[in-house]
Amino acid sequence: MKVVRNSVRLAGFAGADPIIINFANQRRMARLSIAVNESHRNSAGESVNQTQWFNLVFWNKKVELVENTVVKGSWLSIEGRLVMQSYTDKKGELRHTIEVSVNSIDLAGSSEDKESEGKEDKPIA
Repeated sequence: MKVVRNSVRLAGFAGADPIIINFANQRRMARLSIAVNESHRNSAGESVNQTQWFNLVFWNKKVELVENTVVKGSWLSIEGRLVMQSYTDKKGELRHTIEVSVNSIDLAGSSEDKESEGKEDKPIA
């Protein structure tokens, strides 16, 4: 039997500058959302573009890398795992969110520098 892994790979553009959070014991976390653009043709043959947003979380050494290199519009490719969080909102309703805990990241400039995902990427971490 094959081992099933919780793994996801995404490439997109940063929607904003990362948010850095400092914890006790010198632990740090960075949060960032990326927009992943997809296009396909509908039944009428028209091109349809869709953007999906994904919340990313970075820990440890990746925080410094993200803090020093990623700004709104930066293109990045990540690999990580999906993590589901549950919380109760102000109305007392149970809510769920899914975010990506990033294991590795590749960076390759801003949205002006990269017109498509087919260009060469340079691995960073």
